Amino acid sequence: MSSSSPRTRLSSIARLATAATAAGLVTAALVLPGVGGSGTAVVAVADALNLRPEALAEPPLPEKTTVYDRDGKRIAQFYAQDRRAVPLESVSEVMRTAIVAIEDYRFYDHGAIDVEGTARAVVKNFASGGIGQGGSSITQQYVKQVLLNSARTDEEKNAAVEASYARKLRELRHAMAVEQKYTKDQILEKYLNIAYFGAGANGVEAAAKRFFGVSAAKLDLAQAATLAGAVQDPNRTSPDRGAKAKRLLLERRNVVLDRMAELGRITRAQAAEAKARKLGYKGVRQPNGCQESRYPYFCEYVRHELLSDPAFGRTRDTRERTFGLGGLQVRTTLDAKAQRAAEAAIKKHVAASDRALAAEALVQPGTGEIRAIAASRPYGSARNHISYNPVADSKHGGLSGFQPGSTYKTFTLITALKQGMRIDDGITAGAGYTASGSAAFRNCAGENVGDPSWTVTNDEGSPGFKTLATGTWGSVNTFFMALQERVGLCETAETARSLGVKRADGAALHEYETFTLGINESDPVTMATAYAAIAARGTYCEPMAITSITGRDGKKTNYRPRCERALDPGVADATAHILSGVFTNGTARGLSIGRPAAGKTGTTDGYATAWFAGFTPDLAGAVAIGDPRGAQRHKLTGVTIGGRYYGAVQGASLPGPIWQATMTAALSGVAATPFTPVDTARFGGCTKDCAPEPRDTEEDRDRDNGNDRGPGNRDDRDNRGDRDNGNNGNGNGNDRRDRDGRGDRGDRGDQGDRDDSPWGRQNLDG
Repeated sequence: MSSSSPRTRLSSIARLATAATAAGLVTAALVLPGVGGSGTAVVAVADALNLRPEALAEPPLPEKTTVYDRDGKRIAQFYAQDRRAVPLESVSEVMRTAIVAIEDYRFYDHGAIDVEGTARAVVKNFASGGIGQGGSSITQQYVKQVLLNSARTDEEKNAAVEASYARKLRELRHAMAVEQKYTKDQILEKYLNIAYFGAGANGVEAAAKRFFGVSAAKLDLAQAATLAGAVQDPNRTSPDRGAKAKRLLLERRNVVLDRMAELGRITRAQAAEAKARKLGYKGVRQPNGCQESRYPYFCEYVRHELLSDPAFGRTRDTRERTFGLGGLQVRTTLDAKAQRAAEAAIKKHVAASDRALAAEALVQPGTGEIRAIAASRPYGSARNHISYNPVADSKHGGLSGFQPGSTYKTFTLITALKQGMRIDDGITAGAGYTASGSAAFRNCAGENVGDPSWTVTNDEGSPGFKTLATGTWGSVNTFFMALQERVGLCETAETARSLGVKRADGAALHEYETFTLGINESDPVTMATAYAAIAARGTYCEPMAITSITGRDGKKTNYRPRCERALDPGVADATAHILSGVFTNGTARGLSIGRPAAGKTGTTDGYATAWFAGFTPDLAGAVAIGDPRGAQRHKLTGVTIGGRYYGAVQGASLPGPIWQATMTAALSGVAATPFTPVDTARFGGCTKDCAPEPRDTEEDRDRDNGNDRGPGNRDDRDNRGDRDNGNNGNGNGNDRRDRDGRGDRGDRGDQGDRDDSPWGRQNLDG
């Protein structure tokens, strides 16, 4: 036996005496009105320790937000904390028994705290000179977790876990209020939902799923004892930390089983049988965020929609708080069949490892509901992945998009029809087009922007009289420049805006004379939605990804399409009529999908990017292809994509076949819907007796797709005739300066050619 000095012995005696006094004070203080007991001495003690019930602020706990497709299948989930609160009846009885047995076996018998346990802890802590034993009831533990979860600063977090009597007394005051406010079962339910169990699992439901792959209602004895043991020191026993942590957790599980047997909650035989089992930790993966979604690009669109659209909260701060808190059930417009069709079509034609990137969006006419969003590259931060949404605009996670080329000619066509031109009205198009003066084009600010110093050209063989139909089918640059001069640049831009067309970077549309040739970078969602408005006979509907949100309170909010009349139905019908001829007489010959369809190819100057936008009355889609490192610097010439060599990629040679395969699969089993016939009395139009212009043979067209020749042999079918940036006569429309010296008009908007290009910032090999 070790000896000690008189001073040491006296100090120990003094601490024990103080401990006894403190234990008596706490014990006496617990006998309070509302808890039990009364008397002057008790009240005096309560006043001395300020032991009065103090209301506890209980903000909602962070939970998962789950995103579903239109059929109710989960496609993504988000969480700051992996948790799903469940009612007590959804927790197995053995789990409830285990947690009470090990954490607070007299829980249903005592008040705010366990007097015996607290007194015992106080004596031991005073004797040791610190806070060594907690003695906290389940109610107090719940209070501690609430304070910790509510903490916003490091100071508040430290105060919630500091080893001091001040914290204990603060917890006790809150615990007294909690005991007055809730029943014991309600308190236990709250504790089980807030407790951290380790391995990133918050709450018993998430822990049951993460540890064992079952719901809390299905936990058996061994599993329940494991989780009950985990809450004491979840960081130390977190089974995802390796063998040592698993061994400690197994030991802790067995302690719980022994305690349950000791209290008579289970038999010794049951405890022995459970102790003989292995830990059984499965570490079930719980996906979090869009990177782990099956449909990451659609997921990103939805996430940005929730954070940016005032429909989901008046301010961004409000929306971010709501989203961060979680617990939402979000139903979306995604159609799994259409999504699979888009993904399969892209995968068939473009490899994930290709430099070129393919992006596609499908939109339902008449509602604006986005049915699919797909791209050829994997989403994420790994090598050869992309960490933005190439299918969407910057508001929805995209960057600056791609120049859409001749797909913009449709807006000039529509403007002509709006102004009374008939389908067989036309203009004589020359081999080159030069503005007669600066006043030839005027933007919506009233500025003259014509440039008589520059000439747009076509390939040989294209000059001559072109009607609205034949000029569109051949995608003749000089025709559309002259047509835009006739109908007005501002008027054409206004038509585009009425169909929801905007720059992908969020800036105002650039209104230069080459507007009709597609100089404004756009995204596939925007273009698909614009073409969907034509399919819907002029009804434009904003792109829509979310149909309903059910809050954590169970309240469901439904969201309706936001639509407006953008075009006269007759104008839309005439446009569809002309664009349907692109498949039979124009640049998209051979891309039929076996049902009424209309569309437009697009190939930008020098083959920087290639597009196809088309529609049926039931579905619209847009496909874009370009190099994300910079479309003007890395053009689609002499490239191998999807294992196939292309001398030059055109709208009809790669985006078109992707669109064709997508629409065929997405609409399989859906009855074909015809277009509304054109009002020939108003718009005229070719009949079967109208002879189309002579076309090259299909064999010639195949060669034009880029397999057998370089970019120098382009004919007028959606190659040089489609180039949106114009041409100065030497095959390069990017050499021309615009009048104000602001740079090459051909490159204006192509973010790939600027040092700060977002396309150049991707995590690519080389």
